[in-house]
Amino acid sequence: MKTPLIFVKIANYEYWPWWLFYLPMAPYWLYLALKTRSLTYFTAVNPGIEAGGFYGESKIDILKNIPAHYLPVTVYVTKGLGSESLQQLLIDQRLAFPLIAKPNIGERGTDVAKIENEAQLMAYHDHVSADYIIQEFVTHPIELGVLFSRLPHEPVGKVSSLTMKEFLTVKGDGSSTIRALIEQSVRARFQLEALSSKLGDEMNHVLAKDEIRVLEPIGNHCRGTKFLNVNHLINNQLNSVFNEISKEFSGFYYGRFDMKVASLPDLYQGNNIKILELNGVSSDPGHIYDPHYSLWKAYRDLGWHWRRSAQISLENQKNGVLPLSFGQVWVLVKTHLLG
Repeated sequence: MKTPLIFVKIANYEYWPWWLFYLPMAPYWLYLALKTRSLTYFTAVNPGIEAGGFYGESKIDILKNIPAHYLPVTVYVTKGLGSESLQQLLIDQRLAFPLIAKPNIGERGTDVAKIENEAQLMAYHDHVSADYIIQEFVTHPIELGVLFSRLPHEPVGKVSSLTMKEFLTVKGDGSSTIRALIEQSVRARFQLEALSSKLGDEMNHVLAKDEIRVLEPIGNHCRGTKFLNVNHLINNQLNSVFNEISKEFSGFYYGRFDMKVASLPDLYQGNNIKILELNGVSSDPGHIYDPHYSLWKAYRDLGWHWRRSAQISLENQKNGVLPLSFGQVWVLVKTHLLG
């Protein structure tokens, strides 16, 4: 008998709504606000990113601060661009399908899509309500979330969270349909409705024995991707790589690089790295969502990162960087939520 998903959600905090997970941390946020003398201290953590990367930051503006050889081919598309101009843009940048499309200002994987052909691209272009970016689809096999930070008075920073992403897949047994295989997986069952809409009749396809089918190629937790704690792979070589990547980004002190790399030796050498995006102060240390991580350790590690960001904010404030007012933050959130 299958365990009802509601019980799975209750027993595993990685499935909790974000507000419920963060609720016990509210008193600690108030403590840090008192310590930094600002309810919005986090907006002063990254002066080089709008609102510190708390909310509403432009992905393309952030990517411009990362050396080009670490980036996939990326183009910015305005919502009102005509179809012929869009096609010409792809030709000019030598972009071929498949592609990744994502809102320039987005949250938690909303409207991120793998685009397989021109028809899907035009449908996406018509669907999205704001400007977006298109990137080449990077085929490197390892996807990571790397949280890096540096205190303003220090010449170098460090990696404090390293997360490896395991995409949502099913493995064939030679007799079960994709739908049946999904229903046998707790993680996949959470995505059943979305996958049914996406795959349609393909849900009835029977996979050969040991055949692996990637159900969701987008590495977001809300899409069923499993986050694995690989902090044991953090070392001085890794710190050096991300100090090098971020050294030209003026006003950046705290954030998570979402990236793909060809191999771990390449990672330590700074080779064959493609950074898909960089998120600012609102970045979670992704390793805490490892299914085998304890809730107590998750809150402990989250507390360390919040304390780190508060320390950065204090130093920046002493250097003349002012946090946004509460009113400015509210206008920012309201603008991006309501348009």
